[in-house]
Amino acid sequence: MASPDNDLAVIVLAAGQGTRMKSKHPKVLHEVGGRSLIGHIAAELALLGASRVVLVVGPDMDAVLESARAAAPGLRIDAVVQRDRLGTGHAAMQAKSALEGFKGDVVVALGDAPFVSAATFSRLRDGLRGADRPAVCVLGVRVADPGPYGRMVTTGEGALERIVEAKDASPAERKIDLVNTGVMAFEGAGFFDLLSRIEPTNAQREFYLTDAVALARKAGRNARAVEGTSEDWLAANDRVELAALEAVFQDRARKAAMLAGVTLVDPASVWFSYDTVIGADTVVHPSVHFGPGTTIGRDVTIKGFCHFEGTRVADGATVGPFARLRPGANVGSGAHVGNFVEIKNAKVEAGAKVNHLSYIGDARVGANANIGAGVITCNYDGFEKFHTDIGAGAFVGSNSALVAPVKVGDGALVGAGSVVTQDVPADALVVARGLPATSPGWAKKFRDRRAAEKAAKKKGK
Repeated sequence: MASPDNDLAVIVLAAGQGTRMKSKHPKVLHEVGGRSLIGHIAAELALLGASRVVLVVGPDMDAVLESARAAAPGLRIDAVVQRDRLGTGHAAMQAKSALEGFKGDVVVALGDAPFVSAATFSRLRDGLRGADRPAVCVLGVRVADPGPYGRMVTTGEGALERIVEAKDASPAERKIDLVNTGVMAFEGAGFFDLLSRIEPTNAQREFYLTDAVALARKAGRNARAVEGTSEDWLAANDRVELAALEAVFQDRARKAAMLAGVTLVDPASVWFSYDTVIGADTVVHPSVHFGPGTTIGRDVTIKGFCHFEGTRVADGATVGPFARLRPGANVGSGAHVGNFVEIKNAKVEAGAKVNHLSYIGDARVGANANIGAGVITCNYDGFEKFHTDIGAGAFVGSNSALVAPVKVGDGALVGAGSVVTQDVPADALVVARGLPATSPGWAKKFRDRRAAEKAAKKKGK
């Protein structure tokens, strides 16, 4: 964290309603890589060592603050409400009461731009320490087609004269390829005084935060442009742009995994979350999705079309194809989880095998146990969940149902097709099937009766 004499506050503009998202949810709550846009920003600000974070949100946006705090639990994050959306300068001004008496540096970030890293924020802030002691530093990027973005008018050596919005720019200014990202750093002592002098003298009649640059220079202070990467300015205003952010995130995650020693047989079909961890020498086959909270060990084989979320898989295990591991699934070293198997809140211990067509929920499968095809742990009675314990080295035959709460002892055998409702002692055999009842000719009589009823009904019409 920053030291007291070097405090940093960050104001995050996050009041957008997401109108172009066509969504009932605030824009910044939409997700990239399994984490909200505001969550990505909060996590980076925690790495930055910000001492204060203030979110500027709209009315009834408590969920935005909750999402940010969940992503950075050790960071002090508060929220203020912008009831009238009158521009970025007006939005930043809403944080004044929350930062009363604060004298450190202030960074203004955007809640819908998730790829500005802690390192970039730090470099932007470092610009305030330059020899010319600027009052304002603005993060800009160079783009081939500036389009609707604000142009950064510089005077050389990074000195920034002003920022001109595209709608207010002259023909010459529209040719400038250095565009404003909206991310800015300010010397804190005069920050709110500077904001108070912004006037809505533009085509939109809004208070532009970018006008602070010209106002600082008018007051005899300097401003500087700090160039960022092409991804620093990426933000989501609609679902198309959100998909573009997801594509960038996935490309980064895939490259990082492969450079760390993971084999992705078809990288483009594998999807990661923000916190996915995969060990070296693991092989991931096509069409695999890693949801949040997933950790995969080393030398694991993951076959195609698997889905993971809230899951741990130990070294040397094999999973799939077509397996679904839900939150709480814990697969031990060398274990096998096969095709069309679902594991939920259950531990499959080392060397155990659940190879096909099974549901294992709220359970323990002991080391080296073998679960046959179609086995189900019946964990829910319509009101509560109950636990099934299957001992080490046990064998459960195909198409058996274990009705929880129930325990199958170490080395026990469960005959195929059994419905087990009572504990099975270690090394015992249980066969729990109903006695067969055969009624000769019953099927034919049933068909004849149904046919007669159908004919009578038709005749009655």
